[in-house]
Amino acid sequence: MKQTMLMNQKLFVHLNGGIRLPIPITVQGASTRVLSLSSSDMKATSQQEDDGTSRSEQLSSVAGGIVALGKFDALHIGHRELAIQAAKAGTPFLLSFTGMAEVLGWEPRAPVVAKCDRERVLSSWSAWCGEVTPTELEVEFSKVRNLTPRQFVEKLSKELGVRGVVAGKNYRFGYRAAGDASELSRLCEEYGIEAYIINPVMDQKQSILNREFTDTKERGQVSSTRVRYALSQGDMSYVSELLGRHHRLTLMLNDDQSCINNKNRNSFPSSCLLNLPPKEGVYANCSVVFGKENVVPCRVVVDTNSIHLELVEIDCIYIPSGDSRYLNIEFGV
Repeated sequence: MKQTMLMNQKLFVHLNGGIRLPIPITVQGASTRVLSLSSSDMKATSQQEDDGTSRSEQLSSVAGGIVALGKFDALHIGHRELAIQAAKAGTPFLLSFTGMAEVLGWEPRAPVVAKCDRERVLSSWSAWCGEVTPTELEVEFSKVRNLTPRQFVEKLSKELGVRGVVAGKNYRFGYRAAGDASELSRLCEEYGIEAYIINPVMDQKQSILNREFTDTKERGQVSSTRVRYALSQGDMSYVSELLGRHHRLTLMLNDDQSCINNKNRNSFPSSCLLNLPPKEGVYANCSVVFGKENVVPCRVVVDTNSIHLELVEIDCIYIPSGDSRYLNIEFGV
């Protein structure tokens, strides 16, 4: 029997002869920078602990950059296109807002991409962005929700010091979404900022999905809403088309959330999930991913309370007690 063990950030494969082979494993941390804007002050902090970067250094890193504007929930191919255009014009940044659900009273929902997995996705975009990984900037929505379109652009110019912005043709901004892409271009010109307005990336499955979306904001473009819809239908091929990659589900296992082994079937409670799973069902051609290179084929069963892994090449995965650990499940097609 083979047994795979994740311990102390190393992957150990136990073979019949008792040989233990250490393989390095990397758990990636987020490098998102959180910006808090107010009418009189702005702070920038990194989510990396003790990175030693001062406020002035963090702000100066944004100055002169090209900022893509959007929500960037799913990090889908439409978002990637914004990053590509930003990279063509300069150093790319993604600017989005946090805390919108709390401020607007929306029902909380799981993200499409786990927070700890966003850096991996953005790093994969470097191949399209001139070998440069876009940096995320997060603005607290509560600090900017009452800004007029002019005030918002003024902050981009005077407080962030950006050289340019990239937005989709359907982008809206400012209090009550008062500003559109045309006004963004006009205001940017007034404040000496370059504005790049691009056409949205369109969903190829228009005939199938147009009837599912009655929201006036849905005009056939690739969107996080469509990614969520595809996940709710369990259509992982469609999910992969929208994301430009396979969907990855991330679980965080604490001391009180142990793996349950039953021959080659491993079960985890749904409370471990850090992002949105597909609908209940059975999914073949999946993989358990350790670090960047260690992949174990599996079949995944999603039910109301648990995620079950049916391993193909090994008998069980044992996660010993200790610090929080991430377990990644990638859904093939």
